[in-house]
Amino acid sequence: MRSCCLGILLFALMPWRASGQPLTDQNSEARVKKGIDCIYNLEFENADRTFTELVRARPKDPAGHFFLAMVDWWRILIDIDNPQYDDRFLDSLDVVIDLCDEILDKNEDDVTALFFKGGAIGFRGRLKFHRNDYFGAASAGKKALPIVREASSADPRNFDIFLGTGIYNYYADVIPEQYPWTKPLLLFLPAGDKKKGIEQLSLCAEKGKYASIEGTYFLMQIYYSYEKDFQKALVLALSLNSRFPNNPLFQRYVGRCFVSTNNWQMVQSVFGEVAARAEGKQRGYSSNAHREAEYYLGLCEMNDKQYEAALRHFYKCDELSRTLDKDEASGFMVMANLKAGMAYDALARRDLAEKQYRKVLDMKDYLDSHKQSEDFLRIPFMVR
Repeated sequence: MRSCCLGILLFALMPWRASGQPLTDQNSEARVKKGIDCIYNLEFENADRTFTELVRARPKDPAGHFFLAMVDWWRILIDIDNPQYDDRFLDSLDVVIDLCDEILDKNEDDVTALFFKGGAIGFRGRLKFHRNDYFGAASAGKKALPIVREASSADPRNFDIFLGTGIYNYYADVIPEQYPWTKPLLLFLPAGDKKKGIEQLSLCAEKGKYASIEGTYFLMQIYYSYEKDFQKALVLALSLNSRFPNNPLFQRYVGRCFVSTNNWQMVQSVFGEVAARAEGKQRGYSSNAHREAEYYLGLCEMNDKQYEAALRHFYKCDELSRTLDKDEASGFMVMANLKAGMAYDALARRDLAEKQYRKVLDMKDYLDSHKQSEDFLRIPFMVR
């Protein structure tokens, strides 16, 4: 329930292949594409082997080192609160930047080196954002953007390039309006163009050779979180989930889209599988994924008036939250406790309902949770 919009804006992502990248033979290209697919399907060992071979074959080429860093990036992304891979990821990005600088010392216009350097700095900034270092993220974005722009000007018809420019154009337009607190951090960056950003990302998703998956992923997030076009988001989420069935982020977006379109039967199916995979300790199905699944499964049971079953899910969501929430109650914890109170009211267990509402009032106010709790303390849920 936490937005990462600023990090996305400052993430001037480069394409998987710049126009000067020496992956010219078909076997090399096929291996790289296979390795990329392995990353998205969380087959990290296979991806590591693929890109380690690329590094051994071309130790001075930043590409292999960058792709190896991307394997660790997805290790981070599927369990974003776990810093286990942070240092190794940052060390890999430093290697990429150093190799690019060696190339640029000989030829300052080398497109490949510009792309990978800009991308490495951008990813460094994205991690800083997730670690709440907003100034560091902004600083990285300021460094990365002109590098990527310089490279993209050399090959304006490369559809992979539209990933970085599309992300920038969309979020540079949207973020300052939706999150005014970011404006001081963004004063030094050029204005964006929301419509153009969507057009560029759509071209990348449709025609990109190496960045089409990432382009689709960003489009899906944009349609879901900002445009509120849940049908378009659902189509993209289903396509990603179908292609990469072991990626929990793609599957969770499918479930979220079904929530937003009120298809509760499919919500139960999708998040039931997410919960089962989390309980089975499948890679990527972390406690965060499990918590989200339990919350939405509770809502499904509420809609079916199965209040005892709903309570079991809400209490499991609360239990997971107490482990995950470090500083304050998350939105999931707040809403799970509020919904538990409503379930108790529906079961005519007023004393327990009131206890839940008072617990919510001791937590942070989330989506009018305090007002709802106060209202339900006066007039029980479902009796109103």
